[in-house]
Amino acid sequence: MAIARALVTKPIMVLADEPTANLDSVTGGKILDLMQEINSREGTTFIFSTHDFQIVERAGRIVKIRDGLIISDETKAA
Repeated sequence: MAIARALVTKPIMVLADEPTANLDSVTGGKILDLMQEINSREGTTFIFSTHDFQIVERAGRIVKIRDGLIISDETKAA
């Protein structure tokens, strides 16, 4: 429900803290599919705070932070 509320106003950016944490892997994958579709269609940027490797594998850019400092910043090739 929180994801739907965040998207209803068609924002340019969505900050999501562990968006798939309480979902099974199939449902989480469907949510990520939807977010990728919205990113492609609407240009919405999604910024995730996560430990979910399913999200990490799909990300176009990964910024790792430790103790408040950026320790790596990787942009993946499309």
